[in-house]
Amino acid sequence: MDVRAKKALGQHFLKDTGIARRIVEALDGPCAAYGNDVLEIGPGTGVLTRFLLQRDDINLKLVEIDGESVDYLLTHFQGLQGRLLQGDFLRLPLERMFPGKFRIIGNFPYNISSQIFFKILEHRDSIPETVCMVQKEVAGRLAEKPGTKTYGILSVLLQAWYDIEYLFTVGPESFVPPPKVHSAVIRLRRNSREALGCDESLFKTVVKTSFGMRRKTLRNSLRSLVKDPALLALPVFDLRPERLGVEDFIDLTDSIARQI
Repeated sequence: MDVRAKKALGQHFLKDTGIARRIVEALDGPCAAYGNDVLEIGPGTGVLTRFLLQRDDINLKLVEIDGESVDYLLTHFQGLQGRLLQGDFLRLPLERMFPGKFRIIGNFPYNISSQIFFKILEHRDSIPETVCMVQKEVAGRLAEKPGTKTYGILSVLLQAWYDIEYLFTVGPESFVPPPKVHSAVIRLRRNSREALGCDESLFKTVVKTSFGMRRKTLRNSLRSLVKDPALLALPVFDLRPERLGVEDFIDLTDSIARQI
């Protein structure tokens, strides 16, 4: 049986086994900090699954939303019964599935990749490592440093908790059907930060509000959050949000919190 790529699910099936092997090899071996549980998101036709099943150092589970892909995987790969769950990753009760730490790997659907990263952030203390393929533009944005046009909300929020490496680029010809854009593989590893040192909810609000009007200075974009006009005289408010790193946003959030 064949699996049709469904546009509504953002499916572009990787066909290049050499690329698949490199992605799986980018996933570290187990250690005390990582454990050996691994969740593959959206295995599709199993091009990554094939190599993941060859690793005896991981305990693999899979989640796939497409019933056609689930039937294909169960037919073509032995040992997936009980490991493969048909469902939506965004709705999974991860804390019940994985009582300890687990890692994530997958070729993320372009249309929900940002939502996947936000869910990873919600469970950051349980997810020490993620290896994934996303749209090249998204990968570049996540790994980008301050001072560039592509640096944005997810860049700051993810870099607050993860070290992000841009590993390699993948061309459209490696997929069926070929997408109209290039893709890239990135690796996220949980950093040593245990707490932000500021109100985390306010931190998210400050970051999102700042980049909501990224062409304006922080004095204009954050005015609604500042109760004390004297605070707006600080030099940081002369900057646009892409000039600030994670630590700068933490300090800014702390300054705003003190005057609320």
